[in-house]
Amino acid sequence: MQQRLLESLPTGDVGSLLRGWRDAHRLSQAALAADAEISPRHLSFIECGKSQPSREVLDRLAGAMNMPLRDRNQLLKAAGYAAAYGESHIDGPELAQVRHAIDCILNQQEPYPAFVMNRHWDILWANEAAARVNADVMQGRKPRHANMIRQFFDPGDLRGAVENWHEIAQNLLRHLQELVATHPTDAVAKHLLSEVLQYPDVPAAWRRRVASNPPASMMTTVLRGSAGTYRFFSTITTFGTPWDVTVDDLHIESCFPVDQMTENLCRGLRSPS
Repeated sequence: MQQRLLESLPTGDVGSLLRGWRDAHRLSQAALAADAEISPRHLSFIECGKSQPSREVLDRLAGAMNMPLRDRNQLLKAAGYAAAYGESHIDGPELAQVRHAIDCILNQQEPYPAFVMNRHWDILWANEAAARVNADVMQGRKPRHANMIRQFFDPGDLRGAVENWHEIAQNLLRHLQELVATHPTDAVAKHLLSEVLQYPDVPAAWRRRVASNPPASMMTTVLRGSAGTYRFFSTITTFGTPWDVTVDDLHIESCFPVDQMTENLCRGLRSPS
């Protein structure tokens, strides 16, 4: 069952929210106005509170900055409008087809692991293959966390089984820093970043985000298990043109074997001899 994973944030005024998002994306007023097809003067007046934006203008501005649906609702509420996008329960009837699609993807990924996560890397569901691999690399111990980043950073969790931990952890941290930098109202992401940096042996150099050094798009995760060594690369699936906040927050990470040994290990776990 999905939990409410975002804290209730103060909305503030619409001008401050827009300015915060614009600054986070390093856009000038002229550049954002051009992308949203409004005048720079109009945008300036909105940001300083001299002009009340219409819903259409807010939609253009949000689209130009690729704001998630949750944040678009927050922007509308700050301007005095009703939220435009609903937030349904993932197990409710409104999202029955979405859940069916998720189940199909998880089942189809067998015998390789797949995880459903929200934008903060909280693991909402995983397939049986993920459970089998996890049990092998954790030597039967239960994970301490239901969050992928915490699992990789906590020495008492998955971290000890990751042979290339420095490489993977640094890349995960870059993803988290990117989320914090580009989503200025996301208090949950900021708290997670602060927490992760407190774990042991996180190099001081990792604490500073370098905009010119973005996260890698493809990496191999190497996990040491009782049955052998697993090497996976991952793909990310998201839902196109989401209409619901819950759906917009989801992504599915599917793991694939890099080599024949990993393929054999995964198939052997499913059908042990």
